Amino acid sequence: MKKKYDVLALGELLIDFTENGISGQGNTIFEANPGGAPCNVLAMLNKLGHKTAFMGKVGVDIFGNKLKAVLDEVGIDTSALVMDPDVRTTLAFVQTFADGDRDFSFYRNPGADMMLKEEELKTDMLSECEIFHFGTLSMTHDEVRRATKKAIALAKENGALISFDPNLRPPLWSSLDLAKEQVAYGLGQCDVLKISDNEIQWFTGKEDYDEGIAILQETYHIPLILLSLGKEGSRAYYKGLRVEKAPYLQENTIETTGAGDTFGGSCLHFVLKYGLDNLDEEKLLEMLSFANGAASLITTRKGALKVMPEVDEVKKLIQ
Repeated sequence: MKKKYDVLALGELLIDFTENGISGQGNTIFEANPGGAPCNVLAMLNKLGHKTAFMGKVGVDIFGNKLKAVLDEVGIDTSALVMDPDVRTTLAFVQTFADGDRDFSFYRNPGADMMLKEEELKTDMLSECEIFHFGTLSMTHDEVRRATKKAIALAKENGALISFDPNLRPPLWSSLDLAKEQVAYGLGQCDVLKISDNEIQWFTGKEDYDEGIAILQETYHIPLILLSLGKEGSRAYYKGLRVEKAPYLQENTIETTGAGDTFGGSCLHFVLKYGLDNLDEEKLLEMLSFANGAASLITTRKGALKVMPEVDEVKKLIQ
């Protein structure tokens, strides 16, 4: 029987303040872009025609209200979004460098996203999803970590595939040892892993990506591993296959925020379309081509959640 939601994600929903020029007085102007990796993933899936829902927490403040309105607008179900009058919505300030790379400063001490409690989870929804997706920002602090682990366990019990993106943000962790421990937990739970080039090197200590992936496969037996390589494209590792796809580089890239999430959301679309057990080299290549194209388009826009590419735009680019 088909479940109510194709993908349910848990994690952070926040405002990314991105640099957008200089004022007449010489001050940096910041633009308030709705963000948060799990919701970016869902927003791309919505563009691909999927039914999605989000679990997390924002404050009852101008930013929390704005974020809820944006999720409603892009079609992500918000019935499991907790709005808490006692905490403030998490904010991130993103500094973009000349090459499009970026640095984050988080205002989260505490921020609403890390204050989600186990008893606030809408547990019935966890039996109603085909895929449950999470990252590690909801694993940095005790309370929200307990909520995340409970949600994973319930989704698994109800037959959901588990999708994990470590999405490492070092400034948010009390120590990188704790980060490593929680990433290891996520790796031990997931069926689909999306990991970036610098994350695989950090976690395994191997410079060579294939060596790093081999360690993850041997240790955690993850059926599908998707490696995003930025300007180098992407790879998929599945049942002894290793498929690689070059990127679609853009002349007019302005920033890379959300590119990995757009890539990850696109890949989950193909997992839903074909089933995790029925992938082959041709389908993996189709998946990576589309995902690379979608990620390439998002680098030409500020933010991600509200500006995910349309399917036709992606198809046009990759043709």
